[in-house]
This record gives sequence, C-alpha cells and structure tokens, in this order.
Amino acid sequence: MDKIPMTAEGYAALQAELKYCQQVERPRIIQLITDARTHGDLSENAEYHAAKEAQSLNEGRIAELEDKLARADVIDVSKLSGDTVTFGATVTLVDEDTDEKKVWQIVGEPEADAKKGRISITSPIARALINKKKGETVEVNTPGGAKAYAIKKIEWR
Repeated sequence: MDKIPMTAEGYAALQAELKYCQQVERPRIIQLITDARTHGDLSENAEYHAAKEAQSLNEGRIAELEDKLARADVIDVSKLSGDTVTFGATVTLVDEDTDEKKVWQIVGEPEADAKKGRISITSPIARALINKKKGETVEVNTPGGAKAYAIKKIEWR
C-alpha cells in the first residue's frame, strides 16, 4: 500500500468531493431509483437501469476517493524550502527553443491539473526537474519530441 503524496489543498479537495458524492449524489440517485421503480416492469425500465448505472459509478468513485484519502501523505508546502526542486516546488521554466515561460507546481497525482499549472510528481517534466537547481537545464522527452528547459526560479508557496 503505497502512500500518495499530496498538498493540504489537494487533500481538502478530495475530502470535499467525497462529502459531495456521499451526501448529495448518493441520496439523489437513491431517489431516482425509487421513482423509477414506481414505473412498473424493471426489466424494460430505462430510467431504472440508468439510475442503477449512476449509482454504480458514484459508489465506485466513493471507494476510489476513500482509498486515496487513506493512503494520503499530506505535505505542507509552506514549511518547505531549499534551492533544489522537490515535491511542492513552484518552478519557472523557459523553453530554450521558443523562449516561452512556463510556471509549474509539482504536486501529487490526484491534484494534478495542467490548466492550473499543477503537474504530477510522476510526469516526465517533474521527474526531469527533481533535484535540479536554478540555472540548470533539463531535457524532457515529450510526445512532440525532446524539449530543453532552463530553470529560472524555484519558489515555495
């Protein structure tokens, strides 16, 4: 049973989703099933089968969330510091080919969201950055080919 590293913010988001699935979705789906049962023959009742499918998906998500929360290794990023890239660091990179600037925070898998600038510690970019220092260059193999990035800044937020 491996621990899953995550920030306190990521842990709170998973807790909120679990609470929603248990306290909002579960009762809503139970009501859908109850209503569909009143429509007669269950073998040909599409509403009933759709509600049972939704129930199955919701219960599966609840089990998945409970597992992730049980295995969570919450790391308080505000107490971290240093000049090398590790979990929780916010890293400013510059693409050496295009001079495009990117800012990534390295987080746990459950909370990764590239649109919000959060990448998983298991992603190729994060793995290339770990234990590197400001000023170093990293090369990352991406689906579009190899990319080289210069590390411009390492922050702890």
